[in-house]
Amino acid sequence: MIQRTQTLWLLFVSILGLTSLKTSFYSGHRINDAAKTMNFVNGSYSFFLTVATTAVVFISLINIFLYKNRKLQIRLGIVTFIISILTLLLYYWQSKSFIAAESSYDLTSVIPMVIPVLLILAIRGIWKDERLIKSSDRLR
Repeated sequence: MIQRTQTLWLLFVSILGLTSLKTSFYSGHRINDAAKTMNFVNGSYSFFLTVATTAVVFISLINIFLYKNRKLQIRLGIVTFIISILTLLLYYWQSKSFIAAESSYDLTSVIPMVIPVLLILAIRGIWKDERLIKSSDRLR
């Protein structure tokens, strides 16, 4: 199971998802903040971001252990990909509540953006395994 490359991609997705819970995506001053304190948007900033981020982490961890059912793995990979894109949209939506001149994207905002790419690589690897199994079944 660990020797498959898609397992490593899914493991990296889980690790990056957990780190995105703590690292900031966007930082600055909120629009209605009279005290002008510095605020950070991360994976635990709002309820929906937390749910979406942890869903990506847990589904990708579960997906690692479903290596015998590749069709289900592909479906769960696509669902995880859609959730990760929705998470990016939630991050963007949350960043719109900040003053644009006094806020910016952080360097660690790359972490949530890499997750969909890794999921595509994992789905591609699972698909290649499925094609290999089908071609070997035809040879028997």
